[in-house]
Amino acid sequence: MPFFHQIKQFGIKILKVIVILHLIGIATLLIVDSITSYAVRDKVYSEINDLPHRDYAVVLGTAKFYSKNVINEYYKYRLEAAKQLVKSEKVNKLLVSGDNKTPYYNEPKTMTNDLLKMGIPQLQIKQDYAGYTTFDSIIRATEVYKLPPFTIVSQKFHCERALFIAKFKNIDAICYAAKYPEGAYQVRLREILARTAMLFNLLIGKMPETLEDIPSK
Repeated sequence: MPFFHQIKQFGIKILKVIVILHLIGIATLLIVDSITSYAVRDKVYSEINDLPHRDYAVVLGTAKFYSKNVINEYYKYRLEAAKQLVKSEKVNKLLVSGDNKTPYYNEPKTMTNDLLKMGIPQLQIKQDYAGYTTFDSIIRATEVYKLPPFTIVSQKFHCERALFIAKFKNIDAICYAAKYPEGAYQVRLREILARTAMLFNLLIGKMPETLEDIPSK
């Protein structure tokens, strides 16, 4: 009987340790999330009249569709924000940066085609076909395309992570926050994990996958 009691007590101790570790993990995620937002709080603009002029805006890519014929509102609102910047003369040019690892998925090309349909001239649009991640897009904007201080276009939560990367790397950037889709809270939850991964990559000195000007596939 004492033996089984010891086993039970040992199991309870293990369970307590697991619960404590989980709580520490959750607390860490929330702390990193809060620090990220706080560190760049003065770099995010939601009112276009308050936004300083920059020569370039970096439009961060995402898929155009959630599923077949269902438009991704994150994509839609980012392009609308980019158009607004150009039409309001808050930026002169756009660098559309996204994934193009295969010939069948090309975020920069899709964004370019849609911006052209929205009335943005081709001469005001440049493509980064190797913006595979947010980290890659921000670093490449400076290292590959030699952009002067620029504006980032994305939803606020995504902008904050991009701005934190820029701040860590001493890159001068601000953000124009695109409209946030209503009820899309699951993406915000994933962002908490993405911020912790971002901090880890920054601390270990990660570099973009490539620092070459990659052509479209």
